[in-house]
Amino acid sequence: MKFAHLADTHLGYRQFGLIEREKDFYEVFGKVIDKIIEEDVDLVIHSGDLFETAKPSPMALLEFQKGLLKLKGAGIPMYAIAGNHDSVVRRGSIPPQVIFKKLGLKVISPINTNYLHDDVFIAGLPYYPSSQSKVLKSKLVELSKKAASHEKSILVLHQGIDKYFGYQYELELGDIPDNFNYYAMGHIHKYVCDDFGNGKLVYPGSSEVWKTDELRDYQENGKGFVVVDLDGQKPTVKRVKVDISRTFIERSLDYNNLESGIAGIKETIKDFDKQPILNLTINNVESDTGIVYEMINEELGDLSLMIRPTFNMAGEEPIDVIITNSERVGPKELIVKQLEGYGNSDVDKLALDLYDYLSKDNLEDAQELIDQFFQDNYNSVDDDVEFVTEKIEKEESPIEEVEEKPSEEEPKDVQVTFSKEVQQ
Repeated sequence: MKFAHLADTHLGYRQFGLIEREKDFYEVFGKVIDKIIEEDVDLVIHSGDLFETAKPSPMALLEFQKGLLKLKGAGIPMYAIAGNHDSVVRRGSIPPQVIFKKLGLKVISPINTNYLHDDVFIAGLPYYPSSQSKVLKSKLVELSKKAASHEKSILVLHQGIDKYFGYQYELELGDIPDNFNYYAMGHIHKYVCDDFGNGKLVYPGSSEVWKTDELRDYQENGKGFVVVDLDGQKPTVKRVKVDISRTFIERSLDYNNLESGIAGIKETIKDFDKQPILNLTINNVESDTGIVYEMINEELGDLSLMIRPTFNMAGEEPIDVIITNSERVGPKELIVKQLEGYGNSDVDKLALDLYDYLSKDNLEDAQELIDQFFQDNYNSVDDDVEFVTEKIEKEESPIEEVEEKPSEEEPKDVQVTFSKEVQQ
C-alpha cells in the first residue's frame, strides 16, 4: 500500500497580517493536493494543524473543501487528526475537521481512535498538551496493544518529541510504542525522517513558511509531503517537494556599500512574478537608522511585499545592542526561568499550557486543564473535601479600565512593514 503523509498546512494563516500571505498558503495547499493525485496513492494522512485556528474563516474551509473533493474524485480517502491550532481542549468540543465527515474525511479522535484500511491498522490521537501527558501516554499504551494483532500499522500523532522539539515537548522518545510500522507525526515544521521501532518516524514539515526561522530547513529539504510505501519489510519514504508561492530573500549588507548592495537586490527581484519578502541585516550602521529605512523603502518598497531589517551599529557588539527575533526572550521563556528550582515538571508544564490559553482569553480551556491536572495528581484527596472558589465582586472605579490585548498563542514573526504609500 502506498500513501501520502502531510501536516501543518495552517489554512487561514494571515502571516504578517497580509492577505497576500494567506492566499499563498491556499495556493501551496492546492499544489500539494495536485501532486498527491499525480503520485497515485491509496490514501492520505494529515497529521494535524490543517487549519490555523479552531474557528477557520469561510475561505479557509472552502479551500480545504476544494482539495478534499479533488481527492474524493480521484478515489483517494483522507484520514486526519486535530493539531494544537485546530483543536479545543474543552469537553464536548469538536474540531473543524468534523464538518467534512459527510464528504468522506475520516477523523481520528479520542472517540474513534482507529480505522482499518484494507489490512492496514491506522490509529492515532489529536494533540494533547504537556499537562495531559499522563492521559496521552496511557492512550498510547492502549493503541499499541490494538496494533499488536495487525501485521501493518500506522500511528498518527501531533506532538513534540524531546529529541526534536526542545524544552516544550509533550513526549519523550521512550514514551512512544515501538511496534508500529510508520509514525505519521505533525507539529514540527521542519522535515524529519528517522528509523524508529519497526519502521520510520516522519515529520513532513509545514507546507509553507510559517515562521522565518524555517527558511534554512526549506533551503535544505524543501516544503511538501512524503509518499510512503508499506509493501516491503520496512517502509520506504520518498520526499515530494512543492515550491512555495513567494520567495524569501535573506541578505547581509554593509552600511558603507549600502547603495550597491540595494542595487544588487533590486536587480535580482525586479522581474519576480510575486513580490518577495526581504530579510535584511545592515552591518556597521553609522547614522540614524531612519535614514537607512528611507533609502531601503524608496528603492525596494514597490518591488517587495515586506521588508524586515535588522541593524548592527558600528563599533558596538550586536548582541548587546540588538535582540533579533530568534533571540528574543518571550513570556514563555520568562515563565520557565521563574519556575527554575521548584523541581516540579508537571507544574511547569501546567503553567506553560495555562499561559497559552489565558493569553487568548480561553477561560474554558484553561479550566479544563486545571480540572484534568487535579484529577491526575490529586485524585486521592478525600471525596468529602470540597474546593470552593469564592467570587469577588469588583468595586466600581471612576477610572476607565484599559483592556489589554491578549498575546498570540505562540511567538510568531515580528516585522517592520514598509507601506507602498509614502508616509506624510
